[in-house]
Amino acid sequence: MKKFNIFNKNKKIFLFIGKYLILLFLGGCTVLLALFVYYTWNLPRPEKFTETPFIQSTKIYDNTGKVLLYDIYGEEKREIVSFDKISDNLKHSVLASEDSRFYQHGGLDFIGLIRAVLVDLTSQSKSQGGSTLTQQLVRSVYLTNQKSISRKIKEIVLSVELDGRYSKDQIFDWYLNEIPFGENAYGAEAAGQTYFGKPASDLSIAQSALLTALIPAPSYYSPYGPNKAELLQRKDIILEKMQKQGYINAQQLTDAKNEKLVFNEHTESIKAPDFVMYVKKYLSNKYGDDYLKEKGLRVYTSLNWDIQNYAEQVIKEADATNIGKGAYNAAMVVLDPKTGQILALIGSKDYFAPSYPDGCEDKGPGKCLFEPKYDVATMGQRQPGSSFKPFTYITAFEKGYTPSTVLWDVKTEFNPSCDPSGDAKIGSDGSACYNPQDYDNKNRGPVTLRTALGCSLNIPAVKTLYLAGVPDTLKTAQSLGITTLTDTKNYGLSLVLGGGDVNLLEMASAYGVFATEGNYIPAVSILKITDANGNVLEENKEQPTKVLDTQIARQINSVLSDNNARAPIFGSNSPLYVPGYQVAAKTGTTQNFVDGWTMGYTPFAVVGVWTGNNNNHPTKDEGVGIAAPMWNKVMQKIVSSHPTENFNPPSSVNNENPALLGQLPSGDSHTILYYIDKNNPLGPQPQNPSNDPQYFLWQTGIDNWLGKSTPIQTQDINHNLD
Repeated sequence: MKKFNIFNKNKKIFLFIGKYLILLFLGGCTVLLALFVYYTWNLPRPEKFTETPFIQSTKIYDNTGKVLLYDIYGEEKREIVSFDKISDNLKHSVLASEDSRFYQHGGLDFIGLIRAVLVDLTSQSKSQGGSTLTQQLVRSVYLTNQKSISRKIKEIVLSVELDGRYSKDQIFDWYLNEIPFGENAYGAEAAGQTYFGKPASDLSIAQSALLTALIPAPSYYSPYGPNKAELLQRKDIILEKMQKQGYINAQQLTDAKNEKLVFNEHTESIKAPDFVMYVKKYLSNKYGDDYLKEKGLRVYTSLNWDIQNYAEQVIKEADATNIGKGAYNAAMVVLDPKTGQILALIGSKDYFAPSYPDGCEDKGPGKCLFEPKYDVATMGQRQPGSSFKPFTYITAFEKGYTPSTVLWDVKTEFNPSCDPSGDAKIGSDGSACYNPQDYDNKNRGPVTLRTALGCSLNIPAVKTLYLAGVPDTLKTAQSLGITTLTDTKNYGLSLVLGGGDVNLLEMASAYGVFATEGNYIPAVSILKITDANGNVLEENKEQPTKVLDTQIARQINSVLSDNNARAPIFGSNSPLYVPGYQVAAKTGTTQNFVDGWTMGYTPFAVVGVWTGNNNNHPTKDEGVGIAAPMWNKVMQKIVSSHPTENFNPPSSVNNENPALLGQLPSGDSHTILYYIDKNNPLGPQPQNPSNDPQYFLWQTGIDNWLGKSTPIQTQDINHNLD
């Protein structure tokens, strides 16, 4: 009876304990359920996954769309590519390393999790991860890497739901386009370009295994950091897993282990930097920097990478010679004049080089001979020297003067207040005298405008500007796209010798008007911009405008391409001559050799070169000696790879006034002012040309010249050169 009572008593105790255990279990379940609901009630729905846009960088390409010039990104550098554009090698290495049962489980891999725990326990490490690709994707898109119960619950729920709603290939596609690989590279395409300079579709087995090895800890395993050896070891381990799982055979394993991996030198690479920054400035102004870093624009530019690369090499090879001549910097522009497209643009000789001399930038702006990141081609305003002369000559041609018109290349004073001998410096009214000289201080007597321009003679050029008129010459330059000549009241006759500041890109566009027989089209740098889905946002539709008469353009082309006309000064085989091709060219050198220019063109290409120093320090040679050799190499490269295309010859000039055709009486010693009214050259002969004070100045020079048995030698006084 006593035993029975004890049994009953124990039974009650067990029932009591059991009841409370059940209550405790139910309470625990309720708490867990409450926590589960609490942590998951506001989770994003998997069906809205596609509405979460991936952050994508803006990519700037060359004109083929194949050469990536620059990637504009913020925290994430990414380009979305389709699943079939990602190498199977990368897919297999990721599966082998990160989730071998990806195509078998339902978002959570309990078998893999148990195996990972066992391996971690036996090895006393945390080398095995239990997260599936789906979990990693959810964590990357929706959650954080912070370890907590709440995050894990959310991760599990979303992974199961995501796996149930989308196909495995779709989830894998998102994964490969989303996950970080380090160096701000997100997704397979950005990783391939960042580390190996190749698209995700072209990754080798070894390269794929290495990128996969980065996934667990991209910063720690970076090939540019101190743990590169560990990264390479992980790469080999992944290769062995690929072989065990049947993705590669034994020979492929050996070959992949032995493959020498070469990483990009600069993780933030940029090609054609001055051109890219020129394009980026436009993009930033229109779209904003944040938009460029996140929305994945695709910018297809006009740049021809082959020409750009060759031009950069030419400038690099010429640098030592140029420095020996005192020119520490150079810039170059190549245009297609028919479309206005910029084919190459170099704003300084080396965007990545340090300033020179050392420490010059600390002394304030304008103290460096060489400033690497100042784009002289698009931002610089430099005096063009004689490369400005063609604008004056075409203005004169428009008024009826012709390449055959004769002017006297003799010592001349252009200030009526000064002694007509041309020796004075200050006039009777206190103004400065103006008696420019030819670059060699010689006088050649009567010369045609063809010879004067071909030989770049200064005195006839100033007389041509006097005849054409400064205001009209300025209008001509502005109609051809020169925007920098704004201080019109302060330009005088020195304008023709380069007395106004211009920039190289605008000069190239202006010379393009000659090449196209009078059509102007602004410089074009962008062909097309699309969004991340390929929708066109803007497209180049620039059309040329007729700004110069065809006959006038053909006249200037005839003169500037006439090698015989420039041979007396430059020689028959100067750097302005391209054997076998008809090429027009003009040099320019400013006073004291501060700036050296060579501008030249064919009907299909314009090449402009500037040389000098950022701080305006004089060089030791002319434009033909420093700029022209570089110009010649690039021009030869272009014309040799293009079908031959010559300039159309100008029509014969029929003019009522024979003086404009150079048909002066034999032995005549008068200037052209004796036969024409400079304000109306096509009108009748002036009745009393001596009323023009300039006539006396010119005639005095002629009389002096005729009285000498040899050309007059004069002193160089404040003028620009060739």
